[in-house]
Amino acid sequence: MQQQSMFFKARATATLADVGLQANLRQAKGKFVDSRAQAVADYDRENEGDFEALRLAGEAIRKRVVDDLDSWLEVFEERATARGASVLWARDGQEICDLVLDIARTHGVQKVIKSKSMLSEEAGLNQALEAAGVRPVETDLGEYILQIAGNEPPSHIIAPVMHKNVDQVADLFARTHGTPRQTAIPALTREARAVLREHFVSAEMGISGANFLIAETGSAALVTNEGNGRMVSSLPKVHVVITGIEKIVPTLADFATLMRLLPRSATGQVISNYVSLLTGKARGSAEESTTAATDATDATDGPEHVYFILVDNGRVGLLGSEFQSMLACIRCGACLNHCPVYQTIGGHAYGWVYPGPMGSVLTPLLRGVEKALDLPQASTLCQQCSVVCPVRIPLPELLRKLRERQTRAGLRPRGERLAWRLWAWLAARPGCYDLATRAALRYLNWLAGGRERIEVLGIAPGWSAGRDFPAPQGKTFRQLYRQQTKPR
Repeated sequence: MQQQSMFFKARATATLADVGLQANLRQAKGKFVDSRAQAVADYDRENEGDFEALRLAGEAIRKRVVDDLDSWLEVFEERATARGASVLWARDGQEICDLVLDIARTHGVQKVIKSKSMLSEEAGLNQALEAAGVRPVETDLGEYILQIAGNEPPSHIIAPVMHKNVDQVADLFARTHGTPRQTAIPALTREARAVLREHFVSAEMGISGANFLIAETGSAALVTNEGNGRMVSSLPKVHVVITGIEKIVPTLADFATLMRLLPRSATGQVISNYVSLLTGKARGSAEESTTAATDATDATDGPEHVYFILVDNGRVGLLGSEFQSMLACIRCGACLNHCPVYQTIGGHAYGWVYPGPMGSVLTPLLRGVEKALDLPQASTLCQQCSVVCPVRIPLPELLRKLRERQTRAGLRPRGERLAWRLWAWLAARPGCYDLATRAALRYLNWLAGGRERIEVLGIAPGWSAGRDFPAPQGKTFRQLYRQQTKPR
């Protein structure tokens, strides 16, 4: 996956030609959009139109963390260690794998159950575990489907198997489990639950991500719609949390504010089905226990050993830069759900862990702008992503800055750079610009030949290779403007 971002155009072309994938994407299109819109409308009705104020509060919390990240990380390490956890640090994906394998060897681990963790995807952790003779088992239903399908990468950060339909999953389950084929979703879910239960009770180590790390209490917050996160974090004797250094939240009150934003923005829910606050390891009695969750649990339950692996993997390099606001992202997926490009091509075309607008920014920043030349261009800059971002990250502005960085570094095609220089020269000379737009209008009308669409755009055939180009209608903007301002 690490190198596939170089081939965005080829992968996007392939997904557009994939009839089955396009049908699956059309079926999923708009579901999260409609759910979020309803959730926001309900919140505004109940709170006198205050969702924008909530977004501003979320933005302020995340900015407060990012502006003083090192201090909050120190507070978290101190509080988590005081509650019996071990806090480890990883500079990159290789160090994540090395640390996890060291923990596995220390505790004689042969099987690992995993809840969804995008950092483990960044590191290629499953492959490293398998190579070391440790069996990883994904327990998030979507991630489990992808694993038994041949370790496919996720196509969405919260709905990883969005690109498959029920029939495909039914065929996969029947083939993998050796069971009769069934297509009812509850039946498929029960089948997966029965298979995974064996792994829950036999694995020696659980690995999860964390939606947030709460500095005040040294806790990991795990937000899921499936019970697997609770099982992974409480049944095995060892629990490892792998998450980025930017996931810190100062206080429980701040966490509560962000939890009003996250589920509404992600799935349109008021609250997710499971919200767990995991603090330290299990102790010998209820009075000594520091394991907490939102439901009542036996305080003696839980892991005997807890490890937090806090990961950089390029994030530190964003601090103090013009891209620092990207560290505020809470991984809700709203920008993906509302992006017309993502909705058309799906997630795999983006070539790495993070698709959509957030991926078009993060992948070049974390992997290198030269390894993802097309991703900053993979956006219409329609502003939908920034409008729905719960913490108000200016994603179109960041994409534009990446385009500028590529141009300054000479990474864009020569013809493209020359075209923009010509446009800039004309734009600075209104008279020349007026003549050029009139000439372009005549040329396009000639190509159209009276039709509404141009099938082959002569000077830029790439524009019309996969779609028709609309023929111009009426006069140019400058002609209309002169007509409106002409003295009477």
